[in-house]
Amino acid sequence: MEFENPFTPSFGEIPAHMAGRQQIVTSMVRAFSSERRRPDLTTLFSGARGTGKTTLLRLLSHKAEEHGWIAVDTTALPGMLDDIEIGLRKNAAHLLEAQASSHVASIEIAPLGAIGFERNDAPRTNWRYRMTELVEQLDKAGAGLLITVDEVDPALDEMVELAAVYQHLVGEGHRVALLMAGLPHNISALLSDKTVSFLRRAQSHSLGRIADCDVYDALLKTISENGRDADAKGLEEAVAAIEGFPFLMQLVGYRAWDANPTEKTVGPKDFAQGIDLARRELEDRILGATFRELSDGDIKFLTAMLEDEGDSKVADLGERLERSSAVVSQYRRRLIDAGVIGERRRGVVGFDLPYFRDYLVEQVGFER
Repeated sequence: MEFENPFTPSFGEIPAHMAGRQQIVTSMVRAFSSERRRPDLTTLFSGARGTGKTTLLRLLSHKAEEHGWIAVDTTALPGMLDDIEIGLRKNAAHLLEAQASSHVASIEIAPLGAIGFERNDAPRTNWRYRMTELVEQLDKAGAGLLITVDEVDPALDEMVELAAVYQHLVGEGHRVALLMAGLPHNISALLSDKTVSFLRRAQSHSLGRIADCDVYDALLKTISENGRDADAKGLEEAVAAIEGFPFLMQLVGYRAWDANPTEKTVGPKDFAQGIDLARRELEDRILGATFRELSDGDIKFLTAMLEDEGDSKVADLGERLERSSAVVSQYRRRLIDAGVIGERRRGVVGFDLPYFRDYLVEQVGFER
């Protein structure tokens, strides 16, 4: 008998156990079920690739629907406003009034028979007022509207228009929610736009690493609830290799499970194989894409960090790069926003993206 693999390493798939995000989910469910408006209904999620942003949006969308909301999911691309309106009309068709586009004006029986139609030309309107009319109908039906936006792009004009219209809907007392997710530097850029300054008062969550205990519990429950056992030592080694990275957790679990899917126990060799395969895939799907987005200055900054065996003092990096503290701070902030490095304490940074240090060594040919 072959056991069906329960892990979900594909982007956006909701796993059986969402490790490390339970507090966020609990707060959002409370907001969806509350009769009064809660701050969580406008929330921004930021994080590096692979930290589970898309998956979390999908899960929260499902939770909202369970509490009577109409959820519309989109990605920040040209045409996203049309996508939202069409999605709302489709998902809430059972709650919305039918729209007639024409009516019969005359009927002619002979000699050939003909039916004449007159077009009902709707008054001039725009996206804001069409959305307002739709949301008013949801209000009457006792339903709320949740819009989720993935891959936030601050350069997209429709992104700003969505935020502005949403602010009007909130101000008018409608039951609406907006959840947006993106890379840290894109979220920061959006918040710097003066036309949507109200978003600076939104709830904000930075999706970073997950605690090892949460990773352990999620792996163990996913395996045991699907009919198999997990070797204790192999499981501990998997947790250590995952380094709190959500995507890597699903990938290691998936590959380890598939190593011997007919065996009752996921053994130590299975976990070892899963770790090895997952690291290779991480390079192709996460590390490589991140590296390609770095500027020459970013790479020089990170290469200077390689001279330290552990974390790096920002002051030391400035001396190695022979750059001013202002320039060094600029690169530091860019790389923190990209999720590549993180601040350990004041004036000290270290690599945050799992295995990126080793990947960088190979790419730049670094030798101590």
